[in-house]
Amino acid sequence: MNRQELITEISNRTELNKKDTENVVATFIDVIKESLIKGEKILLSGFGTFDVVERAARTARNPKTGESIEVGASKSPKFKPAKALKESVNI
Repeated sequence: MNRQELITEISNRTELNKKDTENVVATFIDVIKESLIKGEKILLSGFGTFDVVERAARTARNPKTGESIEVGASKSPKFKPAKALKESVNI
């Protein structure tokens, strides 16, 4: 399912028109993104947790040349599904 299909599905299940639904989805994504940039954790009970993990600098190997390269430290968004979501997917 892509973004437009998600907007259509939400619009069909609610009394919101597609334009309003698109605004809600865009705002939801923006709020999550901004919270993660601030380093905040987002917990949606029954769905999961969005968080930021820090990755340490490391030495990697170029598979083509075998040469060692340094990969700098970075931050990466992470999603951990809730137990309820895992169980509903595994039915």
